[in-house]
Amino acid sequence: MFSQQPAWRIIAEAGRLVSTKQLIDGSAGGNIMQPSNVRLAVVFLPLLITACGQREVSFERDINPILQNNCAVCHSSGRPGYIKSGFSVATYQDVMKGTRYGRVIIPGSSISSTLVRLINHQADPSINMPKEYTSIEQKHSHYILPGSNARWLSKHDRDLITKWIDQGAKDN
Repeated sequence: MFSQQPAWRIIAEAGRLVSTKQLIDGSAGGNIMQPSNVRLAVVFLPLLITACGQREVSFERDINPILQNNCAVCHSSGRPGYIKSGFSVATYQDVMKGTRYGRVIIPGSSISSTLVRLINHQADPSINMPKEYTSIEQKHSHYILPGSNARWLSKHDRDLITKWIDQGAKDN
């Protein structure tokens, strides 16, 4: 069955799926290097990989929008979260630099990354992220007052951040 085979062990040949073993031992028939077979592999292999959840998470496409929509209000230069911790989400480099206390992302290891523990509310409740906040306008000034309670990112967003870190937290 399709779901029982890893994506790297399946290739499209002449409109049917054939396992790598069949291609190696010749039981699939035909020459795998025929131009029509190579074209099918070029077209279908990326689709199979994507369909099996192997798509690489992109910082610019996937992660930065989450950070900008949920974290930048407090973790940008001059904002309360930045003043308190030194952590900014303004750029990839800032995110990777971490806080004045140390890195929050360990590329390749979401388990070791403080950011994942904070967004999954696995830390002290006083530092879980992102915080609820109040926005106040006074005399042409805008103030952000972080609350004491954390709110939850969606499971999808938390999973994307975790996957991105496990994939090496690349600037892509």
